[in-house]
Amino acid sequence: MSTDDVLAEVGPRLRRLRKDREVTLAALSETTGISVSTLSRLESGLRKPSLELLLPIAQAHQVPLDELVGAPPVGDPRVRSAPLERHGRTFWPLTRQPGGLQAFKVLVPRREEEPEPRTHEGYEWLYVLAGRLRVVLGDHDVVMSAGEAAEFDTRVPHWFGSTGEGPAEFLSLFGPQGERMHVRARPRKA
Repeated sequence: MSTDDVLAEVGPRLRRLRKDREVTLAALSETTGISVSTLSRLESGLRKPSLELLLPIAQAHQVPLDELVGAPPVGDPRVRSAPLERHGRTFWPLTRQPGGLQAFKVLVPRREEEPEPRTHEGYEWLYVLAGRLRVVLGDHDVVMSAGEAAEFDTRVPHWFGSTGEGPAEFLSLFGPQGERMHVRARPRKA
């Protein structure tokens, strides 16, 4: 629907709302401070609605502005994606759109494996939900526990996986850019 179509529906919606509430143009004018002629022209479509006019009308009727302009209903925000299996790990996509910032919940099973650090463009954030996660980043080799977070430029050689003690579950946010959060990861115990 075009902007002109949306605006054309505002006037009839205003008239319907006012009449349903049994409010006269004069009473609405007194409450809002908008002249009767301006209110009449808004309702008949002879005047384009503006924020300066719609806000006091919404307040007078005690309705959200969205109701006056007929904003589309918000869809179901839940992301329902099937888990993916890659390299022995299970990934649950938490974002719908490809490209840009991507979020995943990841489950790494318990297993001994030799780190194979890789590089690629982007930036990554990790937050450990459960278990212990081994993270190799450049010269650093750390073990992160539940509640700890890490962030890094993915052009630095990196790898993360099981400590061999048990599974680890974490959130991963990956994107080409974005705000950075502060990191605190404990060094791996020898």
